Amino acid sequence: MEEQLKKALDFSNYRQTFSIQRRTLKEKIEAKLTYGCNGGIFKIDRSLITFVQLLIDQGRVSGVPLIDANDNPILIDNLETFRDEILDRYFTSTLEYYEQYQDLKKSRSVEKLLDL
Repeated sequence: MEEQLKKALDFSNYRQTFSIQRRTLKEKIEAKLTYGCNGGIFKIDRSLITFVQLLIDQGRVSGVPLIDANDNPILIDNLETFRDEILDRYFTSTLEYYEQYQDLKKSRSVEKLLDL
């Protein structure tokens, strides 16, 4: 009976540590997906990327005001450069998130989780 309790406690500690490490990783990546431009702060996500691409497809590429994360209007001088920069940051950050998350999933002990 004591062995079962020890295994249950070990598993509980593992799940809690995994959850904390995952949340920490997610917060780290979310910080990397924050982009400052012309005094504004933008949260890079798929909807921002899609909206920017839609504007470019409509021929609006310069002098375009966008609403930032703080609900401030920010004038973007060159929307194509802005798109390229947020796309680069998005893919770099999500690839890093994927790789680090895979490392978390492979860790099968609290000690290994804490080493990451």
